[in-house]
Amino acid sequence: MSSLSRELVFLILQFLDEEKFKDTVHKLEQESGFFFNIRYFEDLITNGEWDDVEKYLSGFTKVDDNRYSMKIFFEIRKQKYLEALDKRERAKAVDILVKDLKVFSAFNEELFKEITQLLILENFRENEQLSKYGDTKSARNIMLTELKKLIEANPLFRDKLQFPTFKNSRLRTLINQSLNWQHQLCKNPRSNPDIKTLFVDHNCGQPNGAHAPSPVTNPLMGPVLRAPGFPPLATHGPFQPAPAALPTSIAGWMANPPTVPHPLVSAGPIGLAIPNNAVILKRLSNSSVDYQTADSEHGLKRARPFGISDEVNNMPVNILPATYNSQSHGQSSYSSDDLPKNVVMTLNQGSAVKSMDFHPVQQILLLVGTNMGDVAVWEVASRSKIALRNFKVWDLGACTMALQASLANDYTASVNRVAWSPDGTLFGVAYSKHLLHIYSYHGGDDIRNHQEIDAHAGSVNDLAFSFPNKQLCIVTCGDDRMIKVWDAVTGAKQHTFDGHEAAVYSICPHHKENIQFVFSTATDGKIKAWLYDNVGSRVDYDAPGHSSTVMAYSSDGTRLFSCGTNKDGESYLVEWNESEGTVKRTYHGVGKRSTSVVQFDTTKNRFLATGDEFMVKFWDMDNVNLLTSTDADGGLPASPCIKFNKEGILLAVSTNDNGIKILASTDGIRLLRTVENRAFDASRVASAASMKTTPLGMYGSANTSIAPGFVDRTIAVPALVVLNGDSLPDVKPRVADDSSDKSRIWKVTEINDQSQCRSMRLPDSVTTARVCRLIYTNSGLSILALSSNAVHKLWKWQKSDRNITGKATASVVPQLWQPPSGIHMTNQLSDTNPEEAVPCFALSKNDSYVMSASGGKVSLFNMMTFKTMTTFMSPPPPATFLAFHPQDNNIIAIGMEDSSIQIYNVRVDEVKTKLKGHQKRITGLAFSNVLNVLVSSGADSQLCIWNTDGWEKQASTALQMPPGRGAAALADTRVQFHLDQIHLLVVHETQIAIYEAPKLECLKQWFHREASGPITHATYSCDSQSIYVSFEDGSIGVLTATTLRLRCRISPAVYMTPSPSLRIYPLVIAAHPSEPNQFALGLTDGGVHVLEPLEVEGRWGMPPQVENGAGPSTTSAASDQQQQR
Repeated sequence: MSSLSRELVFLILQFLDEEKFKDTVHKLEQESGFFFNIRYFEDLITNGEWDDVEKYLSGFTKVDDNRYSMKIFFEIRKQKYLEALDKRERAKAVDILVKDLKVFSAFNEELFKEITQLLILENFRENEQLSKYGDTKSARNIMLTELKKLIEANPLFRDKLQFPTFKNSRLRTLINQSLNWQHQLCKNPRSNPDIKTLFVDHNCGQPNGAHAPSPVTNPLMGPVLRAPGFPPLATHGPFQPAPAALPTSIAGWMANPPTVPHPLVSAGPIGLAIPNNAVILKRLSNSSVDYQTADSEHGLKRARPFGISDEVNNMPVNILPATYNSQSHGQSSYSSDDLPKNVVMTLNQGSAVKSMDFHPVQQILLLVGTNMGDVAVWEVASRSKIALRNFKVWDLGACTMALQASLANDYTASVNRVAWSPDGTLFGVAYSKHLLHIYSYHGGDDIRNHQEIDAHAGSVNDLAFSFPNKQLCIVTCGDDRMIKVWDAVTGAKQHTFDGHEAAVYSICPHHKENIQFVFSTATDGKIKAWLYDNVGSRVDYDAPGHSSTVMAYSSDGTRLFSCGTNKDGESYLVEWNESEGTVKRTYHGVGKRSTSVVQFDTTKNRFLATGDEFMVKFWDMDNVNLLTSTDADGGLPASPCIKFNKEGILLAVSTNDNGIKILASTDGIRLLRTVENRAFDASRVASAASMKTTPLGMYGSANTSIAPGFVDRTIAVPALVVLNGDSLPDVKPRVADDSSDKSRIWKVTEINDQSQCRSMRLPDSVTTARVCRLIYTNSGLSILALSSNAVHKLWKWQKSDRNITGKATASVVPQLWQPPSGIHMTNQLSDTNPEEAVPCFALSKNDSYVMSASGGKVSLFNMMTFKTMTTFMSPPPPATFLAFHPQDNNIIAIGMEDSSIQIYNVRVDEVKTKLKGHQKRITGLAFSNVLNVLVSSGADSQLCIWNTDGWEKQASTALQMPPGRGAAALADTRVQFHLDQIHLLVVHETQIAIYEAPKLECLKQWFHREASGPITHATYSCDSQSIYVSFEDGSIGVLTATTLRLRCRISPAVYMTPSPSLRIYPLVIAAHPSEPNQFALGLTDGGVHVLEPLEVEGRWGMPPQVENGAGPSTTSAASDQQQQR
């Protein structure tokens, strides 16, 4: 809510109070959560109105918000319990104990037992601690004094205990001023206008004679009548009226407890670690801090300890590369030039296209389903159909008799929908006859049957992947009027939603904070919403025009749209107001005589597109008028199928002649040109493939039945040691067909001159302190550095003609950014020896805040204002590494100097548990959201793996040191998960190693030349295909991740001027989040450099076709790779 809207609430509160609407005043105070009326609260306590006390409190806090809130609710419920005992109302006391006090047992079991024992006492005053309990009135007064102290100390009540100061009847004054202004605009103003309504703008009407303008001097007359109630302000004012909330609005059930009882909102025992979902959601929607708005500072001042809401645009699966333009710093606006409107190629599918979906990671891969049941994977840049599957029932005997009978008459089926899983390792196909096929994808043409499900009676009309309860599922709908949820790994049915009265046409799973739900639409125009609880639909609406409708969210998950066509051919493209369940805006320009349902898609959080009237039409989301359109050089059907790729720079459009046209923006053309002349590297996709219960390995295999780059876990392959190719020979495992492999000599690409790549030192007026930590923001638009003097620096790139994406690049100089206040983000330094401090930081997923430490307390900074939001964790011991839990940003793993790991809950300001398994300080932490584990590394060269469900240690191992070289007494060891969230990069000053979790099995090691000095840092590229390694001699190595083979070496002379008197080298290296070939260096002289290959090269060195001795380099693997080129 904006600051003006917030002030309007205070004006309404004043007006209601002046008009004596007392109950309404307190209801609005509670619902808005803006002002806590301590006098009203005192009256409720004094009168013992306990239900009203808790109801009023619920607008401001919940039991499990923090320790102060828990104490407040405990004292209230304890007093209610003691009063029941004092009145000898044992049954009531037992009821209070079970329903109200039992929730605290999870926090303090002994206290709950002691409270329970009061039941057996004749007089609870026999308990020593309650011996001074007086009468009810005095006890309430004593408790009230304590509650006031708790409320004043509770950060959630900060700035809510004082009502703003402004003049009486301020709302009336503003309305009168508005009426005066309207009267001034009258064409024939009357001297004494008669104001009878506020529902429409004032107009004097046509008088008998002209009158000079005169102001409206009469105020609103008399008090407002109580029936039927005070009307809303007219729409001409600065604030738009809020329509009366419908009892079943689309998002009301998301933000407020539904009227239908179900597990998500039922009262139950609270736990600090697992709070009630509905409680969390209500709290976040009422009081969570929006770090991107001007109101954020107000929220931050009152939030300590605070709750950090989960970012909704992130799935529990790690998806890279990705950009989050809507959350970027200094975002530039888009124009129609950013839309993909240029036809760059046509692909011949061979049958009519029914559905398409671009791969979420490798955005040049297009999945296509046709009316003949064919499913194809296209590599767009090379115009190659790299995989094809025709319709075929895998196990006819397992199908229902109805399906068998249908196939006996006609063994054909059309594809209704194809969709990739969020990480691109699976894809689903919904057919017009009963079936759902789930395939696993392993790169190139390696598509494997995963699950065949006889899902619905009749047609399966739609499918979508979702992630309820941290479990990958597929949601389907069909002609049988059902919506069903299936486990994507096992194929087991999880839920069935039954309630539609017509065939279900489409589904749209989504989540708001911790609440997962599914929208469904039917052919009769009904829209329903379901939680994953088999209770029933929470929403029942009519789609505009009673149309068959498809619903979709913007890519950041904040805006809801739908597009549909009814039986009369009228189409509707609308945006929904989720908070009210009403249509927010209807877009103009959609066809009114469509012969089929109009297809639509969204992109960039800014544009909408439809396939309509033989063309593609585009809208700006904020403008109802048509922005532009294209016929794609003709040949489109009346309602073509359309699909954007993830970044919105490519658009696939179906054609009349069974083809697909690829439209591209300027960025899209650049992307295609970059890769179209290079062979398609199947391992780029294969590297992302993993499934939680059947993880696919990718290192050290010689099995010919598996795609290159994958390991057959049934073959015992010893860990491989890979030596630098130009110093010592590679070591190759002995396998059955080893004799047939012909080794090839491969020369490492050497980059020794500035003309051989693009490099740039970022501007900085003061560069004296060494750069200790470096990271790109998740949007890819900025770089954040932390220096040894505890100061953070932020560089931002702006969108321009030279940099149309606004992303970080070595071709355009960024701005060293500071907020208007001119302040710096500066950590607290150690009080003992600042030079010995170990700086560390972690960036939130939406780039809004950074958690950081430099030997002192851990600080949380607002990235928009650079202000310190809060500090915690006073040393000793100091924090040495920070990592956010991937599925709950309120949980932070903090590695400490004393070798422990503290699992800290930000919301309740409490250490949940301490993990002990290392002997020296923690130097690395990495979460896997696939395996649900945390891997830790220490200066003791040890690795430990912890289960994040119970935080038990599962395994530990010591790094294998190179022959003849022992581990240093104190050497940093860093860890980073591969994109597949199973394989682990381990970085030590002596080596780069690949381990496999959760067993911590070492698969490969790479030992560097000692002449280059120790390894200072290393990181995966954003696609996990390369590893960038920095050395103490200033050189940079680029390894191929699948083989740990050095393919490119960059001399320090490329990015800095050599100085014999100064020893300058990179301490840290960071990879761009969506540009696989860009990285940044943080140097010991305080400089930050960005490096990229030349555009004509496109990448750092070229790997050989057959990687000799560096992994799965058998003859069969080599031949497979050659076929894909």
